[in-house]
Amino acid sequence: MMRKLTLAALAVSSALVLTAPSAQAWGGRGHEMIDRAALEAIPADGPVFLQDYEDYIAASAGYPDAWRGNDEGFSKIAEDPNHGWFREQFTFLDPIPRSRYEFVLALFKHREAIKDSDPAAAARTNVRWTGTLPYAAMETYERLIVCMRQVRAARAAGGDASVPERHCAFHAIRLGHYIGDGGNPMHDSVHADGWLGENPKGYTTSRSVHGRFESRFVDAMDLSAADVTAQMPARAHGEGDMFDAVLAYLDTAGDKVGYVYELEKRDQFGDFSDADVRELILTQTGSAAAMLRDMLCRAWEESAQDPATVDPSPIDFANPAFNPETGSAPAGF
Repeated sequence: MMRKLTLAALAVSSALVLTAPSAQAWGGRGHEMIDRAALEAIPADGPVFLQDYEDYIAASAGYPDAWRGNDEGFSKIAEDPNHGWFREQFTFLDPIPRSRYEFVLALFKHREAIKDSDPAAAARTNVRWTGTLPYAAMETYERLIVCMRQVRAARAAGGDASVPERHCAFHAIRLGHYIGDGGNPMHDSVHADGWLGENPKGYTTSRSVHGRFESRFVDAMDLSAADVTAQMPARAHGEGDMFDAVLAYLDTAGDKVGYVYELEKRDQFGDFSDADVRELILTQTGSAAAMLRDMLCRAWEESAQDPATVDPSPIDFANPAFNPETGSAPAGF
């Protein structure tokens, strides 16, 4: 398939590949194949224009990891939490707040409450060691809705839609990365980089386990977009609350973290023909690609609707859900 990429866009995508860090969730190959499978599965009534940018999006799939360098402190502080969702750290929260800032404040308050009685738990009860992945995904999803509205508006006016299309392609890179991360069980648990705490089953505590699973094994099995496509479930999430859907998706993946460690005990992910490891990787990358496809299509559908009128504004003191601690009402109010 021919891809509608300008020379400038190709230069950008090449630069991203060269500058992206080598250690990425699912590795470069996993993220790329998730994105390609999702884009190629967009149906005819979906945002098919994104398929014209497939090579750009796929080549840039690891780019959000490049915002996490130690030298870029402001960027790292903001971006690091967006790649994880360590559910064991906030079991005290039910329901999960529909506001990034309410979530962060809840963590801080809980840390203050336990810092003397359980200092070890308190040390990890903070935004970095809990993660903000579903908020990053939803924020990016809604930005996609906005730029897709602009695509529709440009087309309706008979104008050039290429600029808003490129905006959408960039946001698809971000959404694809966060959703790809979330499909990896090790991004949904405190056991992301070796088993923490009580360890009656003798799981590895080596930090290398993360990379051995999501990068070395995936590269060795030569994962392809066709492999991922074959594991994609039928479209879901055509209706209902998207934030709830994202949380459920993360829960389903996170529930498999113990199984990842069980498989690692066999041979440290050294047998690249291990059918069970291969099946798990295929299942999880297929799930991620399906979730990304569904969110892209749902965003396109929502972009056809006029923006909802929210009155009073979420930042208006008169809004009945206004939270003075955050200066806003949570999403959906």
